[in-house]
Formats: sequence, C-alpha cells, structure tokens
Amino acid sequence: MEQNQTVDIPYSYRPLSAWAYFGYGLLFSIPLVGFILLIVFSFSNENINRRNYARSYFCALLVAAIVIVVLVILSMVLGFSLDASDYLQNLPRNY
Repeated sequence: MEQNQTVDIPYSYRPLSAWAYFGYGLLFSIPLVGFILLIVFSFSNENINRRNYARSYFCALLVAAIVIVVLVILSMVLGFSLDASDYLQNLPRNY
C-alpha cells in the first residue's frame, strides 16, 4: 500500500473525534433525555466506538451512584450532621 493512498473505514468502525466525545459527554449530562440516549447508544451497533463510550459513561455513572449511596449510609450511621448551626455554636469565642 502506498503512503498517499487513503483507506475507507466502514462507518461502524470509524473513530470518534475529540469533539464528538465532548459533545456526547454534554449530551449524556442532560437529565432525562441524556440517560435515554445513553441507553440507546449503549445497545446500538451503528458505531462501536460510540457504543463503547456510552457503556463506559454508564459504568462511571453506576460507580458514582454507588459511592454516593455508601457515603450517605456512612454519614447516617456515624451520625454526621449537615446542619451548620451545630458547628457554629461550638466555636470558641474570643471577645
């Protein structure tokens, strides 16, 4: 194959550009529509690179959700309070 010859890659194997990853990241961040499209793209065979990105984004969402649930449960069990007034009342006063 010569150096100047171009290769036609089928659409299902074409790589995504950096802007495509950025755009899909923004698209998947939209609350309801993004989640629906994330699921659709995760099962689509149209472009395997887009499918794999959607699957990795979905896995990252699952990991983040699990970490948040664990932190909320730990804060409930250990009795952490999110009320700032408790903290402010126990500060030493220098007057």
